[in-house]
Amino acid sequence: MLTINFSPFPNLETERLLLRRVDTNDIKEIFALRSNSETMKYIPRPLVKTDEDALEHIAMIDTKIETNEGINWAITLKDDPKLIGVIGHYRIKPEHFRAEIGYILLPEFNGKGIISEAVKEVVNYGFEVMKLHSIEAIIDPENHGSAKVLEKNGFVKEAHLKENEFFEGRFLDTVIYSILNK
Repeated sequence: MLTINFSPFPNLETERLLLRRVDTNDIKEIFALRSNSETMKYIPRPLVKTDEDALEHIAMIDTKIETNEGINWAITLKDDPKLIGVIGHYRIKPEHFRAEIGYILLPEFNGKGIISEAVKEVVNYGFEVMKLHSIEAIIDPENHGSAKVLEKNGFVKEAHLKENEFFEGRFLDTVIYSILNK
């Protein structure tokens, strides 16, 4: 079984991005991401409605890191420390050497290759540092942009699950993509 340890917190760097720890200074940006129905369109989670909700979300991120249950990075441009998105490993299953990757980006930064660049680095971290064998991504079947990002980064479609999640009074399909550490 894997031993996961996110201490000290690992900042990651790519050509254009710095992936750093989310902190309470990011409250406005977390609120902007998680309260926007367009940004959250494919993420079946309740919208953040208040600053307190945003702070609770940041606290939950911290707790997951401190207990080594998950890790999230603030996506920032190297020349600007402002959070523009979040990416991380969720639902880590150390006994199976597997984790789920997830990400969200402010709409004004879509279509610039930022998520793809961040995914590549976070997948690399998962395989090289965390020693994962496989990484999955669970997306809404209508989220064609995310499917493209995953495929561009070597993920393959594994499954299309019918009405396997219940959210806000409806059953939703999910599609699972994955990549193996070769």
